[in-house]
Amino acid sequence: MTEKEKAKRGLLYNASNDNELINERFKVKDLCFKFNNTLPSDMETKYALLEQILPNVHTKPFIEQPFLCDYGYNIEMGENFYSNHNLVILDTTTVKFGDNVMLGPNCGLYTAGHPENVEIRNSGLEYAKPITIGNNVWIGGNVVILPGITIGDNSIIGAGSVVTKDIPSNVIAVGNPCTVKRKIAM
Repeated sequence: MTEKEKAKRGLLYNASNDNELINERFKVKDLCFKFNNTLPSDMETKYALLEQILPNVHTKPFIEQPFLCDYGYNIEMGENFYSNHNLVILDTTTVKFGDNVMLGPNCGLYTAGHPENVEIRNSGLEYAKPITIGNNVWIGGNVVILPGITIGDNSIIGAGSVVTKDIPSNVIAVGNPCTVKRKIAM
């Protein structure tokens, strides 16, 4: 089994010592560099670069510069996606956004995690757990979403939150760690 296959299955894998993964990261990071250094008004070039960075996204997401990701092909976005400046997605496995998702500035979604055992961690092994964001979700600025998290439809994550556990649909959640504060009045 390849390191890439291990990552997709949530098994320990070594991303720093695998030529396939290293080359794929360099390729997308070079494309992100080009995207981030394109004139903000040059929408045609930016969308052409996003199509290469995000080959499994079949809509036109609006992503403010700068934007960084690890592989790009693990990211899925529904219709009407918007992200403000400084979005970082560590997509060592699937990151899926539903329709009508908005992210404030300086958000980070991290599928990569590292073992608690210091010897295993120092050996370069890591793991990956998918992140799923439902439809109609609003994520405030400076939010961090950790590996394995699901955020349900219609929910709002308040600015500055660190999401360490799943968030159900139709709620407002905020804090570090992020907790549900109340249901949304529908």
